[in-house]
Amino acid sequence: MKKEHIPLTFERIKQNYIERGADIRRKIAEFEEIWTNGTDEKLWEEMVYCFFTGGCSARMGLNSVEAVRPILLTGTHDELMNALVGKHRYPRARAGYIVASRDFLQEHCGLCLRKKLESFENDLERRDWLVKEKRIKGLGYKEASHYLRNIGLKGYAILDKHILRSLAELKIISDPKPPNTRLKYLTVEKELKKLAVRLKIDFDELDLVLWSLKTGEILK
Repeated sequence: MKKEHIPLTFERIKQNYIERGADIRRKIAEFEEIWTNGTDEKLWEEMVYCFFTGGCSARMGLNSVEAVRPILLTGTHDELMNALVGKHRYPRARAGYIVASRDFLQEHCGLCLRKKLESFENDLERRDWLVKEKRIKGLGYKEASHYLRNIGLKGYAILDKHILRSLAELKIISDPKPPNTRLKYLTVEKELKKLAVRLKIDFDELDLVLWSLKTGEILK
């Protein structure tokens, strides 16, 4: 039997926030703890998680990280690929992302990700670097935003299919198609920030409010 579609409304969003707000704030506190006390190795692991979630599910990303965690810093392409078989849809390609990005970051900053991310003058510049650096593989604006949010940095919209569909249902955007340029991404991100103000919900919490409405879960 097909599940009945319940229209998304401002009231439903507010109600979900009331019901899940405490869990959402706990999750954001977990992200903040990574930035406050996490090692560079942990920051690297979180970047790899976002390599895995691009075009795939959050759950697949979590399972894939578990599979490669012991060899994230040392594994060869074949070792990483073999560990991902049966865990990720694209084991060969994602293993390639890890090796290429790891080689670049070791060469560029000694894999000292915290120091590198702290070096930027503003939030947009930080994200632009992750997206535009050709030797970091697999991070578009959505994935780079996801990464920065997951390590505890604020103010980034993760415009995945769930968030875009929510904005389209609310008539805030006309089409849930993923924004394919920097300008389009920033434009939709600005609309999401306006929605947060309208609903009186913290911008960084709103992402998880909408995501949990669509998926029934609060993950990362």
